[in-house]
Amino acid sequence: MLIKVLLTLIFLAVMVGVGVYSRKQASSVDGFVLGGRAVGPWLTAFAFGTSYFSAVVFVGYAGQFGWKYGLSSAWIGIGNAVIGSLLAWLLLGRRTKLMTQHIESRTMPDFFGTRFGDQGLRIVASIIAFVFLIPYTAGVYSGISRLFEMGFNIPYEYCVVIMSVLTAIYVILGGYKATAMNDFIQGIIMLFGIVAVIIAVLNVQGGLTAAVEKMAALPSDADPSVNGGFASWFGPDPWGLLGVVVLTSLGTMGLPQMVGKFYSISDEGAIRRGTVISTLFAFIVAGGCYFLGGFGRLFGTPPMLPNGKLAFDSIVPSMLVTLPDILIALVVLLVLSASMSTLASLVLTSSSTMTLDLIYRDKKSLPGEVQEGSIDDEVSEKVERRKVVIMRVLIVFFIVISLMIALNPPTFIAQLMGISWGALAGAFLAPFMLGLYWRGVTTASVWACFVWGVGITVVNMLLGNPINPINCGAIAMVGGFPVVWLVSLLTPKMKRDTVERIFECYQ
Repeated sequence: MLIKVLLTLIFLAVMVGVGVYSRKQASSVDGFVLGGRAVGPWLTAFAFGTSYFSAVVFVGYAGQFGWKYGLSSAWIGIGNAVIGSLLAWLLLGRRTKLMTQHIESRTMPDFFGTRFGDQGLRIVASIIAFVFLIPYTAGVYSGISRLFEMGFNIPYEYCVVIMSVLTAIYVILGGYKATAMNDFIQGIIMLFGIVAVIIAVLNVQGGLTAAVEKMAALPSDADPSVNGGFASWFGPDPWGLLGVVVLTSLGTMGLPQMVGKFYSISDEGAIRRGTVISTLFAFIVAGGCYFLGGFGRLFGTPPMLPNGKLAFDSIVPSMLVTLPDILIALVVLLVLSASMSTLASLVLTSSSTMTLDLIYRDKKSLPGEVQEGSIDDEVSEKVERRKVVIMRVLIVFFIVISLMIALNPPTFIAQLMGISWGALAGAFLAPFMLGLYWRGVTTASVWACFVWGVGITVVNMLLGNPINPINCGAIAMVGGFPVVWLVSLLTPKMKRDTVERIFECYQ
């Protein structure tokens, strides 16, 4: 216990120390939200990866989907690396950096309002982001707290409160730069941690070969007379597995906290290097998490919840409880690292969106247009400082709301994330990606996609989830593309000269 406590205290002290060190760079809006748009490839790549993978993946998804799909759940991690990281960087990295800098966009809602010439889109997008980032944050709290209960015997309620306070401290002090620096430190811990834990867990089962043979001997849930499904290439339910791959991989391209990383990267050379770093990080961390979870059935059946369902979120903790203390300490730091980095990204995204897109909606002009009116530098500096103060206050507000949900979570971690990612990426993914490439996207099509993504997610939830939230989220994301395409063909186009001014950044 002494080792676990000491390592955790050192880790937390470093996180807060980085926040103190970075506070001078967080005095302006660009510094607080984007790190001055000058963050290098390593920090950006690790910030992308650590924001992507949190306790939601390690505890919630790895446990639940490892139980359902066996060793084939490793395909989810591979999909996260290839689609969620490599493809995201290739498709969005350069174009997002250039266009958002060209139109002076600081947030995703700001992008929608300026790119499509409708400030109503900016307001609605900011509300959607704020509302649906909350359940995701609650899921992150829940995941890390279950690991703390296992490692330290600290009650769940104390865990979530302590973690939320510490995250708030370093984000409020240092903004995005502190978050990115801490993400790099946390990412290093995650890389070493996941490799060490996989080796230790497999050794408990007699090594890799023995563990796979034990998985192959397990009977199928659907037909107990059939063995081998949990050790097969595509598992007992390939279509269900595909839905999870789509939700967890494609979704990153439509999430404000993920896309925002491309706003802040320094230059195009850094984007190329960041692509490689981020993809390798995802292969190791995501692939490792799901591969580990695939062996969950070898450690016994999880307990039942009062509603008669299995407690999927307890599967991974039960796999780790027999490990040596030093490894349990490493696991706690691994998941704490992943979770705090994701939480920092979520609260910073939400507070900046609310401040810049709802409370202070600066009148935007496109490149080449004349900005009406101006304010002197002294007044402008005061306004900038005021915006940063409001963002810091809203960080506290956002953490308190998500904390209240985490103390009484309505469903499994995986379902919380399915609702959040489904609504956000279902609404934002298609218009954002197509808006970077296609001049023909219309304002009406963006509105239609907002209605589609949020509508299908909310209606499904109100009807008691007749479609699994995971599959519903995947449908919302993929379905947004035909919605934007069809509505764009049928509705009035934006002014040609306006669109050309926006796209001249790629010339």
